[in-house]
Amino acid sequence: MINFTFLMNYKKFVDSFTKIKDFPLPGLSAQLLAAPLDRKSKIPSKRIYTKFAKKAAVLLYCYPKLDLMHLSLIKRTDYIGVHSGQISFPGGKPESEDQNLEDTALRECSEELGIQILNKNLLPLTPIYIPPSNFLVSPFITFENFHPKFNIDKREVAAHIQISLSKLMELEIEKRFLDQGPQKGTEVPCFCYENNLIWGATAMILSEFKSFLTSLSSN
Repeated sequence: MINFTFLMNYKKFVDSFTKIKDFPLPGLSAQLLAAPLDRKSKIPSKRIYTKFAKKAAVLLYCYPKLDLMHLSLIKRTDYIGVHSGQISFPGGKPESEDQNLEDTALRECSEELGIQILNKNLLPLTPIYIPPSNFLVSPFITFENFHPKFNIDKREVAAHIQISLSKLMELEIEKRFLDQGPQKGTEVPCFCYENNLIWGATAMILSEFKSFLTSLSSN
């Protein structure tokens, strides 16, 4: 049985991450476990999408809450676009003031969650290409040693979802039919948490993150 006690308090979590350089990222194979059924066939060669895709970055923001490490997800507000109303990580497109995608992830997360991020040492996960919107998204991880005081930007965020990492590791990939949005009626692999259906790129990133945490816990 895998021991996930390191996901409990901040110190154990950070101690585990000191070994990060010893573990390769699970990569695309872990992401595809939670990919929409036709996603693999729609991913062009890396050379093509790296050159022509629009860039974006998201942040997997972790912190202690009641002595359990948690992760923030958001539900997007409704707008005209393919990702309207979806569950995602805080993030978005680069702005002129961003020197790199790490800056983008930090700025977008700070703006959307209404927080000041003190730990700017980011750990990268595998970039993921999203065919419907032609974005190449770079995910990053960071963590704080305190529970932030959130002030959510209601223009962009309809709901703030906090999930403990120990609960995240219990979630299994399911198949559900979408009940809203442009792809309503489509069956997709997903994670379900408190009546929230997490699918698409967010589920694929979570799948790699879960695989990575599993590799940390086994050593």
